[in-house]
Amino acid sequence: MNHGNPYEKFIVTKNVTTHLEAMGYTDDDLLNQSYIEPKYLINDSVYHGHYKVVFADEPHLEYLYGVTKRDKEVVQFCEKETFIEESSYWERTTEKTNHSEDECTDYMN
Repeated sequence: MNHGNPYEKFIVTKNVTTHLEAMGYTDDDLLNQSYIEPKYLINDSVYHGHYKVVFADEPHLEYLYGVTKRDKEVVQFCEKETFIEESSYWERTTEKTNHSEDECTDYMN
């Protein structure tokens, strides 16, 4: 438990990767993907751990996905992280982008 909840990690990783496959994405479409645990509180309707995805055609954006606690449904967070420059922090955006889903959920709500 020192590195997060293994049950949450399993649920989030399995459900999000299955969701991405169902959306038609392949490994070639994804530049980077991984399970992450934020160091602060997020939306309490989803598991604390979530999934980060960087698409190959938008390497400057980091999409975040979560899984709802109640129904185990995958949600895309409306906020995306925008890469500023090497060794720099990311800036949040809620603008519609190439891989924005029609419905999204607020990261902090």
